[in-house]
Amino acid sequence: MAQQGTQAHELDDMNATDLEARLREAKEELFNLRFQAATGQLESHGRLRTVKKDIARIYTVVRERELGIRSTPGTNEKASEKA
Repeated sequence: MAQQGTQAHELDDMNATDLEARLREAKEELFNLRFQAATGQLESHGRLRTVKKDIARIYTVVRERELGIRSTPGTNEKASEKA
């Protein structure tokens, strides 16, 4: 569980299924961290912030793909090449 935060460019290489799995894992971890915080067992409060930001990054990548700002992996075009 001592992972670093996920970078947006790492999420670019993931397909929708992988993103959903990563989102589910992050939400589970956030739940567990909140539970630990509530019971006084949480040791690294910074991890809460990191997991929240990871969840926001995943949602951002998913939404940008819906809007066509980011390309889905496996397509030949990239958003930067369209400009």
